Amino acid sequence: MKKWMIALASTAAILAASSAMAAQKLKIGAAPYGLNAEFMQIWTAALQQHPAVKSGEVELTVFDGRYDALVQQEQFNTMVTQKFDAIIFVPIDIEAGATAVQAAHDAGIPVIGSNTRVNSDLLTSYVGSDDTISGYMEAKSVLDKIGCKGNVVVLEGPIGQSAQIQRLEGNKKALAECPNVKVLEQQTANWSRAEAQTLMENWITSHPGQINGVIGQNDEMALGAIEAIKSAKLNPKDFAIAGIDGITDALHAVKDGTMTSILQDARAQAQGALDLAIFAAKKGDYKPESDIWAQYPDMPFKDGKQKEYNVPWTPVTTQNVDKLLETRK
Repeated sequence: MKKWMIALASTAAILAASSAMAAQKLKIGAAPYGLNAEFMQIWTAALQQHPAVKSGEVELTVFDGRYDALVQQEQFNTMVTQKFDAIIFVPIDIEAGATAVQAAHDAGIPVIGSNTRVNSDLLTSYVGSDDTISGYMEAKSVLDKIGCKGNVVVLEGPIGQSAQIQRLEGNKKALAECPNVKVLEQQTANWSRAEAQTLMENWITSHPGQINGVIGQNDEMALGAIEAIKSAKLNPKDFAIAGIDGITDALHAVKDGTMTSILQDARAQAQGALDLAIFAAKKGDYKPESDIWAQYPDMPFKDGKQKEYNVPWTPVTTQNVDKLLETRK
């Protein structure tokens, strides 16, 4: 065979191999409810650090839901039109998100839930943490600190999101154990530090000297309440304040003794969901590549076909806070 024919044959083989590799690359979309706050930023970064994304096996596209169910629906329509292989979904609304899941299901695209829930039986599987448990844990930490008597305020997440619904359920369970505690105010601050600060400033004015505890359904809102307390020239350590998520500023506040927090492992939720998305897209021909399954032996991957995978909560303490802060550098 002539040299130029050999060269052409070699080139053709390389192109064929490249085309095969390109064909094998999975197109996976992630649809979180919004990217403004640190928790979902950590969640997104964990997806991008997944071994399958770093190796090029997966082409990952992350959408910003902008805290709007209609925006998330349009993003699903885009992914359906562009024939994504799988979708990871973190819905803003437990009910409205079902329409998006239905659209993907009708197009034959598997949807893996992560972090927040959707009221749909069509999810292939779900990776998250039981928010009822965290709601109980955080409220109990506040109630224990105030001796099960006095007055508290509750800062809720976006009304209608599963985390808000379940954390409130946990909050109420703890409050029922302390009948002498009165809830002075209860309102959504939409996971926002700024909104929580404004609400808390108003409540401090409306109930001077009466608020003993703050139950913030996430860390951002608890931190907003702390800022309001400081602005009012009061000492945050005179209040019992709790949040959920274990974001960086909250870790520092725990270390400082101004609040309590419970770590929600965004990395485990994100990478676990991506492993399951790849598993579904490859119809089971895949072994998980993330190390999170070894990290949480009580949450085994098994055959990848379970409907639900629950990532455990980790209370942030003075003993583990420095180690957790190391992971944020």
